[in-house]
Amino acid sequence: MKAITIDGISKKYGKTQALDQINLEVEEGALFGLIGPDGAGKTTLFRILTTLLLADTGQASVTGLDVVKDYKEIRKTIGYMPGRFSLYQDLTVEENLNFFATIFGTTIEENYDLVRDIYVQIEPFKNRRAGKLSGGMKQKLALSCALIHKPTVLFLDEPTTGVDVVSRQEFWEMLRKLKEKGITILVSTPYMDEASLCDRIALIQKGQLLSIDSPTNIIQQFSKPLYAVKTNLLHQLLGDLRTFPLTDTVFPFGEYLHLTTKQQLEEDQLTIFLQNKGHQKIQLHPTKATIEDCFMELMTN
Repeated sequence: MKAITIDGISKKYGKTQALDQINLEVEEGALFGLIGPDGAGKTTLFRILTTLLLADTGQASVTGLDVVKDYKEIRKTIGYMPGRFSLYQDLTVEENLNFFATIFGTTIEENYDLVRDIYVQIEPFKNRRAGKLSGGMKQKLALSCALIHKPTVLFLDEPTTGVDVVSRQEFWEMLRKLKEKGITILVSTPYMDEASLCDRIALIQKGQLLSIDSPTNIIQQFSKPLYAVKTNLLHQLLGDLRTFPLTDTVFPFGEYLHLTTKQQLEEDQLTIFLQNKGHQKIQLHPTKATIEDCFMELMTN
């Protein structure tokens, strides 16, 4: 049985098409990533799947339960961590966890084995009010509260936004351990580098799915010549590369620009072109595609 099935889901806010005919399946026990920028439709889809919002058209199910007809049963079996920290700021760490356990008719002790690895990191601060925690600690508390009733499917909407790099790494390690315990995880993120940590991903932009596959397969499908380019005139480089006759696409990528070309490039062609534009210290080399490169390529098709 599929843990999540989405068939033709669409949603509009006024004239804005938030989701447009979304079709998606997530296998039981998978760590599945929904990857896309802000405004792509990730949160809207999560709210529909967690029974907080009705779709305009289409159907969806979670663990075989319809998100409209069986919403009460679904709410008992899923864990949901929204993008914005939504726990009670004036309650302590321990009070928040006890509160959510009580709502679901359980106790911290009953399901402690599931949250142990996460909770031990915040237990020293159990008497601190949630509003006084750091971003990383708030994240761990929210995840503990989402897990305390032992859900079968876990929905995490941009859980690493706004936290430091170390906390992001720790969080994904926690997700890997939860997956090993058989929990299906659907996580959304705007960070393209986190895509490689998922079993499968769906790239989403403007309410449409661009590609669904494993991160490795998506990267392998990138077929255009790709180069990393850098010069002493970075502010000018983007505009100049866009006028190069063989340029297909060019986008900023860290300290370099990533350039795709219409055909394999003789590097001297581009070097001479840039020198004639006044560029010096030219660095140009072929590079391997990343998920971000694939995303940008799919957007421009």
